[in-house]
Amino acid sequence: MTEHLQLPNLSTQKDYVGTAFSPIYTTTVTVSGGVASHGRASGRARSSDGALDINLRMPPELGGDGQATNPEQLFAAGFAACFHGALSLVARQEELDPAAISVEATVAFGRDPDDGGYLLRVDLVVNWPEVDPEIANPLLEQADSLCPYARMAWRGTPTTITLAPYDLGGDSDPPRSGRDMRRTARVG
Repeated sequence: MTEHLQLPNLSTQKDYVGTAFSPIYTTTVTVSGGVASHGRASGRARSSDGALDINLRMPPELGGDGQATNPEQLFAAGFAACFHGALSLVARQEELDPAAISVEATVAFGRDPDDGGYLLRVDLVVNWPEVDPEIANPLLEQADSLCPYARMAWRGTPTTITLAPYDLGGDSDPPRSGRDMRRTARVG
């Protein structure tokens, strides 16, 4: 017996008119450091609703034991799922069956030649058997402009990093970090 799930009721049109970001869904995941006090090496990731509760480990290529998932795998899964969803929406608009579509995301963790820091690279491969590339390619472009992960990859994404306040025993105001570190990713 196949489980039937409700399809999302999301618009594929650029029909939002507003001056600010308008969240539709928000989630929070907290990562703790585990026995090594290092989120990537021995961390645990938990979502606020409890649906996600997993151990994190570094892959052997980064010196870890590879005994649990890692952030790059989670990012690849999110990117592939989101792109698949966007492509399925535009395929249905063209009265095409998206059942055979699969999206493979490869996420590489490496060094940035510009500044020596760390960088991710994402490669998506869409498998859509029996659909003519002349029909599929424009739909891939539409999905690329619709998928928030793809938009984040080519536009950058606003990121806010804030030190959470803490209590020193209840008899004083929390110390201030001096500044919020707010950054918007480079657009390249």
